[in-house]
Amino acid sequence: MHDLLKKTEKSSLREEPLEFEIGDTINLHTRILEGEKERIQIFTGVVIARKGSGTRETFTVRRIVAGEGVERTFPVNSPKISKLEVVRHGVVRRAKLYYLRDRTGKATRLKERLVSK
Repeated sequence: MHDLLKKTEKSSLREEPLEFEIGDTINLHTRILEGEKERIQIFTGVVIARKGSGTRETFTVRRIVAGEGVERTFPVNSPKISKLEVVRHGVVRRAKLYYLRDRTGKATRLKERLVSK
């Protein structure tokens, strides 16, 4: 039974997995349908959580819009995600950054982690 699930999930996984970590500031390009037209909208924010595995894996991105915090949760393998760009890497010491919800202003910033390529 377990092997059957793995084979079924493999068909709906991305060919090139998205590469990002918790604490990264990302530009997420999402496809949006408006009537008959399709356009791409960019959602920029900090990745505060990632959970699940396989086809059920999701991640949460948080940003501040007009002084109000906005969080969106996206499936990692969603076909609606056209591109993901990592703007900067943040220094974090935990898997979930829910403590950022209580912070405002400059306190929400994370130190930048230098990554060698």
